[in-house]
Amino acid sequence: MSLSMRFTDLHLPDFGKHWGRFLVWGIVLVILGIAAISASTFATLLSVVVLGFLIFFSGIVILLDTFSFWWSRWGSFWLHLIVALLYIAVGIILIMNPVEGSISLTLVLGIFYLIIGAFRIIFSSTARSPQWGWSLFNGFITFLLGILILASWPASSLFILGLFIGIDLVFLGWTYVMTALAARSVHERLAK
Repeated sequence: MSLSMRFTDLHLPDFGKHWGRFLVWGIVLVILGIAAISASTFATLLSVVVLGFLIFFSGIVILLDTFSFWWSRWGSFWLHLIVALLYIAVGIILIMNPVEGSISLTLVLGIFYLIIGAFRIIFSSTARSPQWGWSLFNGFITFLLGILILASWPASSLFILGLFIGIDLVFLGWTYVMTALAARSVHERLAK
């Protein structure tokens, strides 16, 4: 059995059948991207606060797990307790100090976009699904965003997260829209 990710004719019927879903996702992502770009400072602070809440509640879950499962296993109990308290503390810090949090997260996001951009370039080059050039272009844009984030860090940390997240969402949404058009054409061709 082959584990190849390459798009083949076997995938065409399923691909064509879901063109409407690709189109809806693409439009939604483009709209969200435009909203994030137009309110980039708000989008930056909102993303930091949301991430803070996610990390905080993850810490609560780990804390509950620590006292419910690890209670009698003392070595592991203390390790899990420390991890839970660290999650909770980082979550609270991000929620209470979103401006300072945005500086740290901008650095992490820059590194993240470099890695994701590289993976998108590699994936689109190897899978070569219909309209794969758009996916390749998206990978290059994402990689470029990573470079731009790191080049302007920390001076532009307050707006850069929201702006670049918005740009990435617009290009990702456009990729979905172009994929939907290719899938619709496949669907119409197979229906004949």
